[in-house]
Amino acid sequence: MANFFPRWTNSLPLKIVACIAVVGGGVSAGVTYYFTPKYTRVGYEPSQPVPYDHQLHVGQLGMDCRYCHSFVEVSGHANVPTSETCWNCHRHVKTTSPKLEPIRRSIDPTFEKYDGKPVEWVRVHKTPDYAYFNHSAHLNRGISCVSCHGKINEMPVVRQDQPQSMGWCLDCHRAPEKNLRPLDEVFNLNWKPSDENRGDFHDYVAGKVGKDRANTLVPMAGEDAKKDLTQKEIGGALKDVWKIHPPTPNNCAGCHR
Repeated sequence: MANFFPRWTNSLPLKIVACIAVVGGGVSAGVTYYFTPKYTRVGYEPSQPVPYDHQLHVGQLGMDCRYCHSFVEVSGHANVPTSETCWNCHRHVKTTSPKLEPIRRSIDPTFEKYDGKPVEWVRVHKTPDYAYFNHSAHLNRGISCVSCHGKINEMPVVRQDQPQSMGWCLDCHRAPEKNLRPLDEVFNLNWKPSDENRGDFHDYVAGKVGKDRANTLVPMAGEDAKKDLTQKEIGGALKDVWKIHPPTPNNCAGCHR
């Protein structure tokens, strides 16, 4: 009996598998790249109902982050300012500016368009619902706003500066010393490791872990005593002092609860 199917069909299953592999690989690569925060969020810079200029308020006027984001040190979430917070200053400064109309409409009963509704700020940064992130835990262990949000004090319009993807978070969790700084410098967006006095920092570390250990972490002998402190020295010492051991892929429950 003659073959029902032509001879070329013998290689058809292999061709189908190869096509599926190529298409599947292409789809996987596309999803991996285009559906991650690295692609979809970095540089995201939405317009806000009130054009609040961080470069002016923080960079030039020196306002502290905590004036507007007042719960950030004690809460898991970084709250946006209420209309009352803005109105504390702007009831006296540029009150009639058209840019402030949403604030006046929300808070000023004497304004003809007053409706008492809160300003609907547009969210810039968003942690996925399946991930747990606590702002206070990071800030109270020396992670500055700069590490996650960039130089906010130089941004006329806030944008997403870092990918804030899982891989990006894990890079920090594996080596937190790259971002740790003294607690009193967490909200100083212009801080540099070289700003710290080596002797004073050495004394602080020695008071926590003993002089011998401090001499290893922050050398003070010979030429080392004359050198500026580095991020490696400061971060490594603070990691040791505060016994920082962030969750890693070996402990998924730390971030996925």
